Amino acid sequence: MSSLDPRKLHVTFDGGASAGILEYPRRYTLTHSDVTGDLFLTIGAEYDRQQVAGLYTRLMRDEVLAEMIRDGDQAVLHVYVHVSGGIAFGFAGWRSAILHYHMPMVLEAIRYGDGEIFKQHPELDEAKVFVHFASHRRRYNQVEDWGQMRKYIIAYP
Repeated sequence: MSSLDPRKLHVTFDGGASAGILEYPRRYTLTHSDVTGDLFLTIGAEYDRQQVAGLYTRLMRDEVLAEMIRDGDQAVLHVYVHVSGGIAFGFAGWRSAILHYHMPMVLEAIRYGDGEIFKQHPELDEAKVFVHFASHRRRYNQVEDWGQMRKYIIAYP
């Protein structure tokens, strides 16, 4: 299981979203640099389509899109990743294994990067997490329950 290095996480608020005001849906766009290992998280009312529009990102399809929504009286986080289908680098099994390996770090990045909103709304740590693995192969096309957001709190000085 990979672990987040908060020094490598760069957070941007976009489209009127802020660290202190909770509005639904709250969307997260996460990309990374293979060269530096830096993670880039944009938090907004919409996904940051410009962040995922580059040729490299479109070929690798390793971006993560997530949204915090209300389901009745509880918040739920839905995370969307691309395993296979269309133009994507790598075989489905290999990509699935990598995405599963890095998913705890992805969830830590979302939780840490949006830490102020979780601090102001501690009930968000009870939010259920569902990860949607999209694939043209039935074996890898699935939705998994990854527990609650409190599982992804990291301590950092």
